[in-house]
Amino acid sequence: MLDIVIRGAERIVSGGKIFTGDIGIKDGKIIKIGEIDEEAKEYISAKGLTAIPGLVDMHVHFRDPGLLHKEDIFTGAEAAANGGVTSVCTMPNTSPAADSAQTIEYMVKKAEKAKCRVYPSGCITVGMKGGALCDFVSLKESGAVAVSDDGRPVEDEKMMEAAVKAAAEAGVTVISHCEDLKIINGGIINKGKVSEKLGVAGMDRRSEIESTKREIEIAKRTGLPIHIAHVSVKECVRDIREAKASGVKVTAETAPHYFYYTDEKLMSMSASYRMNPPLREKEDIEAIIEGIADGTIDAIATDHAPHAKEEKADFYKAPNGVIGLESSFGASYTRLVKGGVIGIERLVELMSEAPARILKIPAGRLEEGANADITLIDERREWVFAEENIKSKSKNSAFIGEKFVGYPVITICRGEVVKGEEIIER
Repeated sequence: MLDIVIRGAERIVSGGKIFTGDIGIKDGKIIKIGEIDEEAKEYISAKGLTAIPGLVDMHVHFRDPGLLHKEDIFTGAEAAANGGVTSVCTMPNTSPAADSAQTIEYMVKKAEKAKCRVYPSGCITVGMKGGALCDFVSLKESGAVAVSDDGRPVEDEKMMEAAVKAAAEAGVTVISHCEDLKIINGGIINKGKVSEKLGVAGMDRRSEIESTKREIEIAKRTGLPIHIAHVSVKECVRDIREAKASGVKVTAETAPHYFYYTDEKLMSMSASYRMNPPLREKEDIEAIIEGIADGTIDAIATDHAPHAKEEKADFYKAPNGVIGLESSFGASYTRLVKGGVIGIERLVELMSEAPARILKIPAGRLEEGANADITLIDERREWVFAEENIKSKSKNSAFIGEKFVGYPVITICRGEVVKGEEIIER
């Protein structure tokens, strides 16, 4: 007897293909796809729904350990499940920073009972201070799949090159936070007309451009891969495209807010539109969308960054970051698929298959023998992203009140329904 049979999905999207059928699940695995007559303990009617491999968000901050007033592994996973996300890669700027086997082991152990799979990234440098490389082999053995000093750049180029080489030997992915702190020099929003109107210090795009160029050069010199986080400017899209064309092993992600909003949103003086890198300009949005369409940008991540309400209350002093796990699919489907930029197959590649491939984790596949991590989407459903429906511990979203099309109805992780329990037939 099967554990779950998903009956009659209108469409099943996986590996760039679209087909139909039932999906049988047993012991956390997909056993069969096609017409299924076997009995099951539970049934899910997928009439009118699209089945896709569970979403993989390769860039989130769960704040655990140490900053639990913002988020923890359980509430972060609850938010992930609510957004159709079944696997996440957590960034290491926790307290203490995830620079030791003990901290990685703590995360992995705690996540065993969470509503999504949690794959930690460890720090590149000890304490994220840029002074000495962490023991990547030890981090990998403890459960880390990537290394990053996300939240801070690795300022020393030789240190970063050594990190890329050590990461390749250890078998972990390098995720680079491309920022030059000397260029930023205290800026809090994009440097441009809006920052001038508001009379606030701006974050010059040269910070991201120059740092991205450096990482591309490191990847070119070493012949080794590097992943560029949260791309936000047109020049970086251009440089990454050219690097890929010449065979450089560089991959890149962007986030929904970078192809949805310009820095004009900052005229509201709401810190819910402040993140790092910041919202940019119309030409940047156009370039990012073009990069998504032509394959320059490999993945859509969220940089889910929870902060408490009181921390975000002061526009000038608020920490950077917005939450995104629960709005990512709706925002991406609405702007990219309904907007006619890409098809659902490409969106699944961006939000599930490619992130899993970059991180080298067993996800992003909806096929027989794969893990039963599945999201059922209603591609026709119109909905409003409302604060009262947010499962994250923090509510600092840039998308509250936004109307979307495309809704994750049911989320299945490890063969268990973690969202949509009320739809199951027993």
